[in-house]
Amino acid sequence: MKKYLVEFIGTFFFVLTIGLCVRGGTPLAPLAIGTALMVMVFAGGHVSGGHFNPAVTLAVWLRGKCETRDVIPYWLAQCAAAILAALVTISLMGRPVLGVASHAVGASITVEFLFTFALAWVVLNTATAKGTAGNSFYGLAIGMTVMAAVAAAGGISGGAFNPAIGLGVFVMGIESVKQLGIYLVADLAGGAVAALAYRTVNGRE
Repeated sequence: MKKYLVEFIGTFFFVLTIGLCVRGGTPLAPLAIGTALMVMVFAGGHVSGGHFNPAVTLAVWLRGKCETRDVIPYWLAQCAAAILAALVTISLMGRPVLGVASHAVGASITVEFLFTFALAWVVLNTATAKGTAGNSFYGLAIGMTVMAAVAAAGGISGGAFNPAIGLGVFVMGIESVKQLGIYLVADLAGGAVAALAYRTVNGRE
């Protein structure tokens, strides 16, 4: 239960930061978002692994560092936290007047897959690999990966790279149900392929 609570708390503040940054038009949104993830990973990584992302949970499970019995509870905690963060954002900022964003489907799928792959790849290699065991930099590496991804591709796809974030911004009224579908499929695929690539390079360790 402690692990699930940590996943809930970390995902909540991660998604809340995203919602408030996007709705507030914060110019330093990528930095704030990456920093929020970084500090939550440092705060909760020793308890739950600090996934805060169903695609990362999938990757870590396929890599063999997450128990099967934890996968669904992690996903439920992450999604519940995202919905709550969305509702808090709505209560503070209201619903967007302009409605949902519009993104090109092909470009969205491409960048969501690629940068989710990059994120899961970094997580697996910094937080689960034997060669980097016991390091103190994994939270920074993970947070800065998200910062770079949001800065590079946020304008193309909305920059979720995380199905829970996709759910959160959908509930906020920022993204469409079509875009939510892209976040679910492309991001989970990116996490799964990252796990396959990790095992190809490192084996089962």
